[in-house]
Amino acid sequence: MTETPSLAETCCTSDESAETPGYHDSKRALSRRLKRIEGQVRGIEKMVDEDRYCIDVLTQISAIQSGLKAVALELLDDHMAHCVVDAARAGGDEQEIKLAEVRDAIGRLIR
Repeated sequence: MTETPSLAETCCTSDESAETPGYHDSKRALSRRLKRIEGQVRGIEKMVDEDRYCIDVLTQISAIQSGLKAVALELLDDHMAHCVVDAARAGGDEQEIKLAEVRDAIGRLIR
């Protein structure tokens, strides 16, 4: 009989021992998106150094915020599709923990 991996071994958790997070399959795309955002932040720094027009700087800040929000929503979606679904199937304390994590994460995102 094969042993079924525990939830912590198959899903993202706050535990360092977790094997693969829910976003594992989209990791490459997330990394590219974050590198693009990093470049935009450096661009804003240059704009400020060059005394560029305030509205142009604010426009770029808005673009960065939108990019970060898109990354956050993708991570949240992956977390819910993998970790929360797995925890709901397992039930018990793990289900309640994951649901509380999602509620807290959504609360931080909408502030």
